[in-house]
Amino acid sequence: MQLGTRWATGSEPPASVPAALRPAIAEVEARGLSGHWTLTWLEGRAIAELDAGWEVLQTASGVVSRPFED
Repeated sequence: MQLGTRWATGSEPPASVPAALRPAIAEVEARGLSGHWTLTWLEGRAIAELDAGWEVLQTASGVVSRPFED
C-alpha cells in the first residue's frame, strides 16, 4: 500500500486524485458528509477513504463508492 494525500471535504481534490474517482467523491460529498479524505494506492489502484465512513475505489471494472463494511 502506498499513502497518497489527505484533503478536506468540500475542497478541490489534489491533482494526484484520479479523474475517474472525482465524480464518485462528489456524489458522496453531496450527501452532506464532512471530514477528510485519504488517498491510498493498493496494487496500483486508487482508494479514497472518507473518515466519515465511505470509500471510493477503482476496481478493474470501474469506480465504486460504498459505505465502510466490517
